[in-house]
Amino acid sequence: MMSNKNIKQTFIERAFDFSLNVIKMTDYLPKIRSCWVITDQLIRSATSVGANMVEAKAASSKKDYINFYTHALKSANETVYWLSLLRELQKVPPEKIDILILEAKELANILASSIITMKLNSKIKDKI
Repeated sequence: MMSNKNIKQTFIERAFDFSLNVIKMTDYLPKIRSCWVITDQLIRSATSVGANMVEAKAASSKKDYINFYTHALKSANETVYWLSLLRELQKVPPEKIDILILEAKELANILASSIITMKLNSKIKDKI
């Protein structure tokens, strides 16, 4: 069975791989103005997911840790938006985008679940 530390590290690695896959996909976008703008926003939001998770490791408090995870969740949701926009523009084969959208949604679901768990655990500790 994996320890909590190993689970968190595996999750961070998954977010890192997601960022890499988004960056690699953007390299195949046409070199036109609309794609430049979307690419900039997409890369920022996709890489922010993992970056905030790594920052959470150095959080000064549980509240700070939850804040970093909340920012990661917002970035994952924003990434879904930019990927969906690209899919509708039909600049990349939809199956490539759909895989990334699915991963962004899964990361967001895990982050949301983690945030809820951390908040519930904080409330329980406050009552003890």
